[in-house]
Order: sequence, then structure tokens, then C-alpha cells
Amino acid sequence: MGLFKKRTFEGGVHPPEHKEFTEKKSIERLPVPEKVIIPVLQHIGAPSKTLVEKGDSVKAGDVVSEAGGFVSVPSHASISGTVTRVAEEEHPLGPRGLSVTIESDGEDQWSDDIKFDENYLHLDKKEMINRIQQAGLAGLGGATFPTHVKLSPPADKPIRVLLINGAECEPYLTADHRLMLEDPKRILQGVEIMAKILDVKQVVIGIENNKLDAVKTLRKTCNDLKLPYKILALPVKYPQGAEKQLIHAVTGRKVPAGELPMSVGCVVQNVGTAAAVFDAVAYQKPLVERVVTVTGPSIKEKKNLMVRIGTPFQTVIDYCGGLQDAGKIIMGGPMMGIAQASLEAPVIKGTSGLLAIPEKESKRFENRVCISCARCVDACPMGLLPKMIGAYVRHNRFDDAHAYHALDCIECGSCAFVCPSHINLVHLIRYGKQQIIKQQRQKKAS
Repeated sequence: MGLFKKRTFEGGVHPPEHKEFTEKKSIERLPVPEKVIIPVLQHIGAPSKTLVEKGDSVKAGDVVSEAGGFVSVPSHASISGTVTRVAEEEHPLGPRGLSVTIESDGEDQWSDDIKFDENYLHLDKKEMINRIQQAGLAGLGGATFPTHVKLSPPADKPIRVLLINGAECEPYLTADHRLMLEDPKRILQGVEIMAKILDVKQVVIGIENNKLDAVKTLRKTCNDLKLPYKILALPVKYPQGAEKQLIHAVTGRKVPAGELPMSVGCVVQNVGTAAAVFDAVAYQKPLVERVVTVTGPSIKEKKNLMVRIGTPFQTVIDYCGGLQDAGKIIMGGPMMGIAQASLEAPVIKGTSGLLAIPEKESKRFENRVCISCARCVDACPMGLLPKMIGAYVRHNRFDDAHAYHALDCIECGSCAFVCPSHINLVHLIRYGKQQIIKQQRQKKAS
């Protein structure tokens, strides 16, 4: 499979980047929080099942919930201390969810199972995948698809290209950028593990060309480690980091509607996930912390932080000096992020950033009638008709929305970004997708 010369994809938009706030700021380690709240659902798939009770003592890295199925991963304590609650708590994805609350003992003791295995590259593939699953890895780019599932394609779908996503196209966010600059060896060692699991000869790391320092750093580290990986500088265009768009930009292949990347011989993993894969296989270290960009005009001290999973948003923001004139707090970036109702919600595996914007910027424009300008059609990277899907959803015509391929929407927000009538197309389509899936499940059950 040759590399696509244009290195771009159809559609897309160019929102203001706003990365200057934190792109030069090194990753700081947030002090161990006084408590963490560990939800049992931090990934796509079935929720994990709790294994601990109130009063139990745990160390950082201890399992607190086991996988609820193949498409599921366990969760782990991110601090040492005592379990004080196993109950529903605030969840950053919306509805309250079952969570394990742990209060710190101030000692930050770690599980004895975490230790370096110098023979990690000589493990068989099954053991590597088992360590990745037991470490609770889910995609750190935000999609949170269980990593072991992606690395277990069926025999009839051989993988020819492993794509590593370092695009970080979402405005404001710089967590991946800083990780590539500060910890490139760990990333590439994780990539090496995944390449061995998938038995691929071609590995490509795609990075937007507004991060040329990261391109240079990874190329040098590849040479130092004698790894034959291709590092590509890609044009800046949103959503360059979406799986299907990255595949098309790099290889020229289009993933068919309703199919997964493996259907065109590709697997895509995020750079943060790659680093976590190395930790899981080489150290048997669970995913208990991640880099989070804390930014936006309403954050007093903007930072990139290494944060323990389960840390309440309020604790993270307080460490950054608190808020000033904040009208909205978003987990993630402004295009695909989720507005938060409570700062008691915790950092989860998919928390790439916390964005705080002022009151005047958070107020929505008044929605107006669609003028059929087709800008949303031109911008849609999936080649959909967002205006039609949104209209059908608005009138509860979910079968028609389904016929217009609503389920293929990646919810990137490009359509809403360009809409001159300020129609909230992403929210309409997201709601429509939920109703379509609900109807499908009801039909299957009947």
C-alpha cells in the first residue's frame, strides 16, 4: 500500500487553533489528589463490574472493577487509600454513573505487580494483548475504544498498515504535542509492540505540520532506535485526526460506510495510547494517569498536566489558579468536547483537555431557519447531508435520518461550525443516532 500523495481528505474546516496558550508549556505532574472518583464506564462497550466495597484498602494500580465483556476493560485505583463509596456519581459524559470513590492515605503506595520486564519484546502476541487488556487501556485520543479489541482483528482481515495519530487537530489541545516532544521514546516503544502484535511491516505516524518540532523529534528518535517508521507532516485541516480521514489522507483508502478501518487493512492508534501500551506490556502498569491540557481564556494559569484518573475537575482547575469569568467548562476541545454541568465530575481515560471559555463566548447564537446554502455539505468529511439528517431528526423521522446515513456521522462539528444559521446540527444528529440505535435494539429484542 503506497502513501497517498495529496495527504488530505475531502471536506473539513479550518477553525482557529488557539494552541499558543499551552504548546510551549512542559507537562507538569499534578500532585496526588485527596480523593479520586473512578467510574466503571470510561470506554466504549460494556461497563466494568466493581470488585471492591466500602472500607477496602487499595494501592495505586490495584483493580477496582473487572471487564464486563470482550469489548470492555477493567478500571484501577489511581491512588492508594480507602474506598469510601461505591455509588452513582457525577460523570463527564452526562448521566450519573456507578463509580468507586477512594480517599488518599497520603502515601501513594503502588501495586507490587508493577515492575519492568526486560524480555517484554519477546512475549508472544497473546500475552502482550492480555497485558494491554488487563491494564485497562482504551483509546486516549478521546474515542476510548478498548485497545486490545483493535489489536485483535479477525484472521480474514489482515492488517497491512499501522497508523499512529499525532495530528491533535482539535483546537486548544496540546497534550499529544507535548507528549511527542517530551517522551518520544516511550511512544515509539509502544508502537513497536503494536507493530509486533499486528505483524505489520508498514508503520506511519501522522502529525499536522503545525507541530514540526514533534515531527523532527520523532524522526530523530526513530533513527536512534533504528525503527523504520515513516513520520509524515500533514496539512492542517480539521478533523485530520479522525480515523477514517487520517487513513484517507495517508493511504488514499476510503473506509466504506458502516465498516471499520480493518476493512481496508489499517489500524489507527493515538500517540498517547502507544505510550500507555509500552507501560502496560513492559511494566504491567495499568492506565491510571494521562496528560490533560487545561486551557482557555477563563483559566488563570494554562497548563499541560499529568493527572491521575478520577481526579475531580475542580481539583485540576484549582491547581491552575482557578477560573475567571467562566461561562462554560468543556471536557475536550470546542469542536467535539462535552459541556460540563458539574466540576465534581472526574478526569477519565478519554479526558484530553479541560477548556474554560468566558460567559460572552459561551452564549449561543440564535438558531435561524436553514437557508439551504449547502456549506454543511461541503464541510462534512464523511460526505453526508447534515442539513437533511438534522431536519429529519427535528421531525422525529428517524428512519429517514437512518436512510441518509446518520450513523456514519463522526460528530466532528464541522457542519455546525460553518452553518450561517447557527443550527445545532451536531446535537440533532447525535440525538438522532441515539434514537436510531434504540429502535434497532427494540426490533432485535422483539
